Amino acid sequence: MTENASRKLIVVRHAKSAWPAGVDDFDRPLAPRGRRDAPAVGRWLRGAGPPPDRVVSSPALRTRETWELVAGELGTEVPVSYDERVYEASVPGLLGIVHEVPDGVRTLLLLGHNPGLEELVTALAGEAAGDALERVREKFPTSAIAVLAVPGPWSGLAPGTAVLTDFAVPRGVKTAKSHKS
Repeated sequence: MTENASRKLIVVRHAKSAWPAGVDDFDRPLAPRGRRDAPAVGRWLRGAGPPPDRVVSSPALRTRETWELVAGELGTEVPVSYDERVYEASVPGLLGIVHEVPDGVRTLLLLGHNPGLEELVTALAGEAAGDALERVREKFPTSAIAVLAVPGPWSGLAPGTAVLTDFAVPRGVKTAKSHKS
């Protein structure tokens, strides 16, 4: 593969989090729905192609828990780094993080929070497949996955230079509760 061959950026918003009283935002855990949905994200990623070469994630508890459940479905180990800059990051901050990724990484998964992730995807997508960009603009919910084709090196990624090739919001199956008579 040549140096300028296409790369893939997978942007994932953490799964649904809980809002326990007295817990700082950074330390909020996943809610039961998030624990169901995160493995569905992993299954979607496994079915969509080879696993990412590297993951850069926010270190917030809900993103760490999301990654653990996603990774458990991939069937392979993927190097992950927890970068404090991803938490509450803006588009320029997220682009700065991506620009630091070594060019040997062909597929990068960025795991974090809104509004930064949604704004990043809409800023990067110069083109989109079907109605994917419209759906991203409408809502980038928890467990959302946006896949962007990046035409050159990570350091050259800029607004309007990527192609949004897919957008999905995998959901886990809710199990029926047993009822006692």
